[in-house]
Formats: sequence, structure tokens, C-alpha cells
Amino acid sequence: MPEAVIVAAVRSPIGRAVKGSLATIRPDDLVTQVIRRGFELVPEADPADFEDLLLGCAQPAGESGFNLARIAAIQLGLDGLPGTTVNRYCGSSMQTTRMAFHAIKAGEGEAYLSVGVETVSRFARGTADGWPDTRNEIFTAPGERTRRRVDQGAHGWDDPRDLGLLPDAHIPMGQTAENVAQLKGIEREDMDRFAVRSQRRAEEAADSGFWAREICPVRLPDGRVVTADDGPRRGVTYEVVSRLPPVFRPDGRVTAGNSCPLNDGAAMLVVMSDAKARALGLTPRARIVATAVSALSPEIMGLGPVEATRKVLGQAGMTMADIDQVEINEAFAAQVLACQRDLDIPDDRLNVNGGAIAMGHPFGMSGARLTVTLLNSLESHDGRLGLQTMCTAGGQGIAMIVERLS
Repeated sequence: MPEAVIVAAVRSPIGRAVKGSLATIRPDDLVTQVIRRGFELVPEADPADFEDLLLGCAQPAGESGFNLARIAAIQLGLDGLPGTTVNRYCGSSMQTTRMAFHAIKAGEGEAYLSVGVETVSRFARGTADGWPDTRNEIFTAPGERTRRRVDQGAHGWDDPRDLGLLPDAHIPMGQTAENVAQLKGIEREDMDRFAVRSQRRAEEAADSGFWAREICPVRLPDGRVVTADDGPRRGVTYEVVSRLPPVFRPDGRVTAGNSCPLNDGAAMLVVMSDAKARALGLTPRARIVATAVSALSPEIMGLGPVEATRKVLGQAGMTMADIDQVEINEAFAAQVLACQRDLDIPDDRLNVNGGAIAMGHPFGMSGARLTVTLLNSLESHDGRLGLQTMCTAGGQGIAMIVERLS
């Protein structure tokens, strides 16, 4: 059976939404620049050899609408390259890698582009609050909002409790983080200290040149070139973060300081069969070992990585002790800490260069961005096996294990 290998991985800088460095560039223009750079990294590969362009985008509407993957292919002058746009929300561009992995394993093709993009700065405004209207009578009877109890059996909690009002399947993510903090006993101080840890590690990584190794420059419409991330926030201290007020509940623990910001960015991977890579004389950076998805009650979506990770480790015949580096998407400090404790992840292997609290979380980009960073981290720290995992809106988790080859 063929192996699926990653031969190239690159990302754009990450900009802060609305006022950041990438706010003026359209998503199609941004992602085509990143894909073009991916092709430059593998000049041995003919773009005509690629079977499909698989693109993850969490809000495929407005400027990201009409099958953005195909639009990108056409903008690149590749009329013969098919494209499909995939939405598994935050896990969208990890799902596209999963699809390339499956297609190669099935023998359906030998070369795929796995891409992700999100420009939150340029979201279409379709409803009063700017988000899609997902409310439905299944969840909300006319004139009322329903209460649900979370199915906690799979997590071993002894105290099933009412988590309150559910307006729809995509309740505010910060509310889900509050739920996780409540259910798993994650204290505000621990969340704030983790957030400072993320900022400091990301700052150290920036100063060492770590982030620069994975970034390609992006040219803006006015000709300016962006070469670096807008984050992290330098000099952040626990004293500053601990004074921030809660955002989602008056007595809550989730603040702007211990949550990820809103962002813009794009990332891409070139995924091939091992035979195709050999035929082209390419040295793969990593082999995709296994992938998995999971689901749970949407009110506690932040715990999605727990079951997804357990599943992917089981498929690979591994335990956490086998994993050298772990990247968990830092949507909220509460959910990362809860997952870390449930999965018994050593601190010195988890997000060693910081994460999305510091660097940002462009939803559709983040799955591929985690892979880019994980490969960079394995190479920088001489690790062999890496795990990446993330929660996704609506109550899901996704995970992938890779083996470094170069």
C-alpha cells in the first residue's frame, strides 16, 4: 500500500483581523501566493501532475465563496487542476490533508495540494452579527431557547449537569470554553499562566528565527510586502493578563488574554505518494501515519481533541509516550489545559513554540498551519513523531500523527 508523504509545507504570515497586516488582501489573492510558493519549493513537480486542490475554509462565503479552491486554481493559470472547498470549521485544512492521505492510500492519485485560508477581516456580513444563521427549530422552538444536558459518559464525569441555553449547534465558542473550565475544574489563574506561557514561547521562537523558517512573504495590493506575523504580544506578563475582565460571563474565567484572537492567513502542504516523491527525486519531510475524527456535545467542543487523539493513537498502535512533539490548537487556554490533563501530555512536549493564543487562529488555515509548525518543530528539536489535534465548532475533534523523515 502506498504511503502518503509531505514533501513541502509553507504558510503566510498571520495577521490580526481588521486592523492587522493582511486585512487589505482578498482570500483568493492570499492563498494563490502561498500555493505558488509551495510549487516553488518542489520545482521537480509539474503542476499538471496534481490530482486535486483541496482547500479548507471555515466561512466559504462572500469573497471566499463559489468554491474558492477552484478559483485559486484558475487564478494560478491551472485550468486543468480540479479544486474543492472543505468546511470542518477550525479543522478544515487538517481535513483536506486527511482527504489527500486517504486518496493516496486508496490508490486514486499520487499528488495533492492541501491548503487552508481564512481572512476574518473580510468576512461576508449576512446576518445582524455577521455570522451565518444556524438557528433551527430542532434547537430552538419558537419563542424559547432549549436547555440540554451534555452526554458525559464517554468522559467519565460523575456529575452530569445542565450547561444552560443552547441557541444552536454553534454556540459562542467562549461559552464552550467556560463550560469546559467549569466541568474540568480549570482555574482562572492556570488559564492566565498558560496564556503568558504561549506568548513568551512564541516570542522566544520569533527571536530564534523559528517562525521565519516557515513563512513566505505576501505582497499586498498596494505593493507592500508582509514577511512576519503580527503576533505575539511582546512583554506580556501574568499581572497584566490576570487583570483582564471575563468576556462571556460576568463571573467567568475566559478573557481576551487567555483566548486566541481573530486572524487572517493561509497555509499549504504538498502531499504525494512515497513512490511519486522517489520518482521525482524529492526527499519527503514527513510521512502521515494516521488520522482520526471524533464528536461530542457542542457545548463542550473544546474537549474534541481528547477522543480524536485517543483514536489516532489507537490506529497507529502508539501511546502518548511515543510522541515527541504535540501541537494542540490554542483556541482557549481552558480547553488546551483540559485536554493536556486528560491525555497526560508532558509540558515540555506541548506547543513548545507557543500557539494560537499568541500567534492567532485563522480558522480555515489553522489545520495546515499546525502541520507546518509541527514539522518545523520536529526538525528543530530532532524529534521523530508528532501529533497535532484541534477542537472544531459544533462539537468535533480531529487529530493526525506524522513521522519526520528528513
